[in-house]
Formats: sequence, structure tokens, C-alpha cells
Amino acid sequence: MLAKTWSSAIQGVDAYTVEVEVNATGAGSDTVISVVGLPDTAVRESRERVWSAITCSGFFPPEGKTTVNLAPADIRKEGAAFDLPIALGMIAATNGIDRDRLSEIMVIGELALDGTVRPVNGALPIAMHARNEGRRSIFVPAENAAEASAIQGINVIGVRHLAQAVRILEGKLEPEIARPVAPALETDGMDGAPDFADVKGQEYAKRAMEIAAAGGHNVLMIGPPGTGKTMLAKRLPSVLPPLTMDEALEVAKIHSIAGVLNMDAPLVRRRPFRGPHHSISDAGLLGGQSVPRPGEISLAHNGVLFLDELPEFRRNVLEVLRQPLESGTVTISRAAGSFTFPADFMLIAAMNPCPCGHYGSRSRQCRCSPGQIQRYRSRISGPLLDRIDIHVEVAPVSEADLMSRPRGETSKGIRRRVLRAREIQQKRFRNTSVRCNAQMTPRMIQEFCRLGPNAQATLRTAITNLNLSARAYDRILRVARTAADLAGNESIQPQNLAEAIQYRDLDRRLW
Repeated sequence: MLAKTWSSAIQGVDAYTVEVEVNATGAGSDTVISVVGLPDTAVRESRERVWSAITCSGFFPPEGKTTVNLAPADIRKEGAAFDLPIALGMIAATNGIDRDRLSEIMVIGELALDGTVRPVNGALPIAMHARNEGRRSIFVPAENAAEASAIQGINVIGVRHLAQAVRILEGKLEPEIARPVAPALETDGMDGAPDFADVKGQEYAKRAMEIAAAGGHNVLMIGPPGTGKTMLAKRLPSVLPPLTMDEALEVAKIHSIAGVLNMDAPLVRRRPFRGPHHSISDAGLLGGQSVPRPGEISLAHNGVLFLDELPEFRRNVLEVLRQPLESGTVTISRAAGSFTFPADFMLIAAMNPCPCGHYGSRSRQCRCSPGQIQRYRSRISGPLLDRIDIHVEVAPVSEADLMSRPRGETSKGIRRRVLRAREIQQKRFRNTSVRCNAQMTPRMIQEFCRLGPNAQATLRTAITNLNLSARAYDRILRVARTAADLAGNESIQPQNLAEAIQYRDLDRRLW
């Protein structure tokens, strides 16, 4: 007898529907279960888990040959999320469940040998897809219920055991519908976050981070060890605007697919901060595997990607950042197909000026030869440097600042100015997909970054003296526009432009 259930799988960052067809022929004396439809190893092994779960739950699996087809058959299926729909389909094929009622819902879940339903990755985007498909209900593992309930407009039913799911479908047990997560969360993204007040001195670097936060700009910090580069980077999220609901759902969807989402609080409105180790591979940064999963740059979407000790990363790993920094997405092609992941992040990088870290220091002597220094810096290519808007030198903190300086300005005060600047940008870019100055197109730069005669002369001199590329020219104007927004200036003033230019001369002096 033929029975059908509906499930879903992830392709890239989106879900698609999988029709699970179970045909129990009853032919033959031996019980044989065959799974077709391009299953991977985990899916093929589901026949053993499903058979054990059905028998341990007190049900009878179909006798003879049973064929399970996962349609569409031309897309490779992976993971264990098809266990529960396959088991329900096999029980329905033996008249154990009303097949019409089973066809109204979508089902995902991995099964233990005793019938316990285990959590799976990607429950949130699958619930979103089920709602968009017009499904009224979705069965998910109980551990995934809070995550999936973030999606409004669909009944999320968390199940802990195969027998529980069967009794619900038979009408013998009232389903417990997960309570939806409140769409508006009160947190401002600063609860327990590191505060800029902890950083002593470094007013120049703090100003650069404020401009970066206000305009969404990328930053490279260069300085000796122990000057506070990592402290500054880790405190940047505390001054960024809170995530909107759409941004929070985007982040949650990516983290759900990657399996790093906090299932108890799937919509915490704090921007991601990812700091991968310099030994990471290009696949770990971009996303990899035969069927690609999101990498670190996608996990940092709508947040911050911090690369400490930048020259220690392999050259090929750093070069893969060039396209995502421009487009805000990353496209990965594999045998299974081409996948596009969102990767709109702020890049914050930190590095020493030389291998020993003390080049230019007044207190410690550098032990590196000119050749060693040049080779060290050349690990970072010019095209990558051109895509970083702000280059800032972080000098050692003086003894007076360390010993006697009071706490500096808090993140709360800096954040107020950042939010005012972001409000100006929201009005400027309304009815467009651009959210901040760093994302301005060339046409927008021409429209919103017009310069007076004095500012034009200043910029012309900088282009000649610093040998700036066209990309660097555009980025100077974007940073100048942000500095003007922080100052409340409608037009870019010469001092705003001068501040932006000084953030572009460091790479010309050192490289």
C-alpha cells in the first residue's frame, strides 16, 4: 500500500519540499527496505534506525519489500531529518495512520533506535518554508520547537517520541503547539557585552571604530602586541545598532543551518561576532563540504568578522574575502550545484607591524630585518587592503594612561551618536536596499558625496601624493560622508574629508 508524507531539506540557506513516498508491497518473505532518491549515507542508514524505532515503539513495520522514494529524485538528500517522516509513512502504509491527515503536515526529525526524536539542524528555515507553502502545521523535534516557533503563521508541534507523533495523528492525543517567540525583544544588544569604557587611552582608535560602526566600514588596525587591538574589536558590537526583526531572522536562519543557534533563545537581538583562528581553511571561512554549509563569513552576516593576526592567515584564505567584501554574498560551486550564501559583514582585522611586533616602537627594539618585514606585510595583498575603508595605527598606551587615567566614554554614549548617524542614513537611502554609507553605489556617491572647491583641492592633492586607486577614492568619500553624518553636517566639510584621508595613508606608508 502506498502512503505519502511531506518533509523538507536545506539547499544553500533556503529549504525545499521533499515528498516522502512509501510503498509497502508485502511481496517476499524477508523484510527489505530500500531508500531511493539520491540519498547520502546518513539517509540510507535511516532504514535501520526507522525499523528499530517502529518495533521498539510497539508498531509493526511493513512486511516484505518496502520502497521509500525521496522526491525530487534529482537533488541529493543528506542528514537524518527524514527518519521521522519515513517512519510515519511506513506506519501509514500498514493502515496505522490516517493517510489524509498525514498529508496535511510537514515532518522533520531524527530517530533513535528506541523511537526518541532527536533534534536536527535547519528547523527555522524549514518552518519558514512550510508556512510559505501554506502548511498549517509542522512536526519538529521537541528541542527544535522554540526555534521553529519564531516563524509566525504556522502551528509548530514539538514531538519527543515516534509513538507520541502517531497518537497525535490518530487523534488520541492533543498536540502541544509551541508558543511563538515574541516578535519584539526588549534587549538592546548590550546586555553583558564588553564596554569601550574598559579601553584606556587609544582615543584615535576609538574614533575610528565609532566611524566604522556609524557607516558599516571595514577596519584594519596595526600596532605592537598588547596595545588593545583585540579589546577594541570585541567592543565594536556594543555600539552597533540592534538587529531589526528581518535581520534577526536572517541571522537565525543561517545559524540554524550551521547548527550553532541557541535553541532556547533563537532571536536574541545581538549582532554576530565571529573570530576564527588563523589556521582556518578557505572552506571553513567561505563554507564547504560536498553539499556546502555556511562558513564563518556567513555566520558573521549582519555582524562582525574579526581576523586577528591577519598576516598569519594563509594567502589563499585571505584572497577569498575579496568578492564577498564587494557583493555581500558568497557563491560556492560544487558537484551538487551552485550555492549562494549571504555574507554582509563588517571586517575588523588586526596585525603587528612586523614579525616580532615592535617595529617603530620607542620602548623595545625591533629584531626584524627589512626583508623579513617586507615579506610579512606582503602576505596581505594590495587588492584586499583597497577593500578595507579604514586603516588605523594603534600605538602603545602610555604609562600615565594605564596608571592614572579614569574610565573612558562608555559604549552607551558612543552608541547614541552611532544611532543618530544611522537614522540619517536610513532617511537618505529609504526605498533602496542600501542600509549604510559603506554600501553606497557609485551613483549614490556622486549624489550624496559632493564636495566644495576647498574639499576638492584637498582630495586632488591626496590622490596625487598617496597614489590612490579608484576604489580607494570611493571609500574615502564614503568614510567622509559618515564623519559628516556623525557631526550632523548636511554636506561633507574639509575636516570630514581630511579625517577620512588620514585613514588611508597608513598602507601607503607601510606597504
